[in-house]
Amino acid sequence: MAEITAALVKELREKSGAGMMDCKKALAETNGDIEAAIDWLRAKGIAKADKKSGRTAAEGLIGVATLGHKAVLVEINSETDFVARNDAFQDLVRGVAQVALSTDGSVEAVGAATYPATGKSVTDSIKDAIATIGENMTLRRSAALEVEHGVVATYIHNAAGEGIGKLGVLVALKSVGDKAVLSSIGRQIAMHVAATAPLAVRPEEVDQAVAERERAVFIEQSRASGKPDNIIEKMVEGRMRKFYEEVALLSQAFVVNPDLTVAEAVKAAEKEAGAAIEVTAIARLLLGEGVEKEETDFAAEVAAAAGKA
Repeated sequence: MAEITAALVKELREKSGAGMMDCKKALAETNGDIEAAIDWLRAKGIAKADKKSGRTAAEGLIGVATLGHKAVLVEINSETDFVARNDAFQDLVRGVAQVALSTDGSVEAVGAATYPATGKSVTDSIKDAIATIGENMTLRRSAALEVEHGVVATYIHNAAGEGIGKLGVLVALKSVGDKAVLSSIGRQIAMHVAATAPLAVRPEEVDQAVAERERAVFIEQSRASGKPDNIIEKMVEGRMRKFYEEVALLSQAFVVNPDLTVAEAVKAAEKEAGAAIEVTAIARLLLGEGVEKEETDFAAEVAAAAGKA
């Protein structure tokens, strides 16, 4: 039996929003496993499914670059938003995005690629920038999408300048249709992706581990109803269908026109484009997503400093 420490209870409370006693019981029931405890709380209706597992707090910028039928996103983090507004840092993000176009889009490949302005690797160039700008920086994530025929539409939300911002999206459309039409519907879909953060393009592409975790929670919640197993099974299947509709891009209600699903909007665009359109892939990078920043009590720090003076 794992020791249920106060720190563990505090962490679960912050991640789930549940009360202290509920958190202690959840941890005891799951042998101290935080993620399992969150699922236990959700199954009991105590924690919400959309509760984030940590506060997003990293600073920096997302960069986007496009060349022909290919587009890339890069995320470079900094310690403060002040540095993210620095011209040198912004140029670095744009430059790294351009370099990423010559790679497969993986962080390893982008980091190892040569940065033209320095003749060094991107990783070493960022290290040099750290010394110049005076703050730690890191290439955290990257993504690339490419189509043989069609377009890769891009969208930057909360833009801080040309090709840089806090949230970047790529949408790959495979088609031999009119490029202007593809670019237009592609950008609209990219804005939709920015707003809804779908887990996959199609239901069958949703990560099975994520789907099974949802199913397990639905089963526990349905069992609490006391209904027979055959009814519970139907209840769970119904909730899973709704889950897939909510997280798969093509089945979501299109934000530009909620009367249509994204799939229906794409179908409608085919008439104007003069050819079939297939959404082959999406990529979405939200600055600092999944990074937990240490929170400090500024007033307490000042009081502590005054006490030492």
